[in-house]
Amino acid sequence: MSRTLRIEPLGRSVSVPDGCSLLEAALAEGLKLRSLCRNGTCRECIARVSEGRVSYRVEWPGLSPDEKAEGFTLPCVALAESDVVLLQPHVDVLR
Repeated sequence: MSRTLRIEPLGRSVSVPDGCSLLEAALAEGLKLRSLCRNGTCRECIARVSEGRVSYRVEWPGLSPDEKAEGFTLPCVALAESDVVLLQPHVDVLR
């Protein structure tokens, strides 16, 4: 089952297939989010989820409990559990 990821303020939406991270889904559609490690430790990709739910590929990604409570996520290891709106002002459009 595919979910939808909308990236704001860009206003673009992409499909997120099951098992695909938010970062991978964005890249597949030509949207380059900030990222370095792609394993949840460097925090380069940190963004805020304003709508929706995510789970993680790793047991505890590099987020504090306060950051998680405030809606922050690491798209490199975040899996969409519903349609998601991600607040990420640093996006390059590759195509």
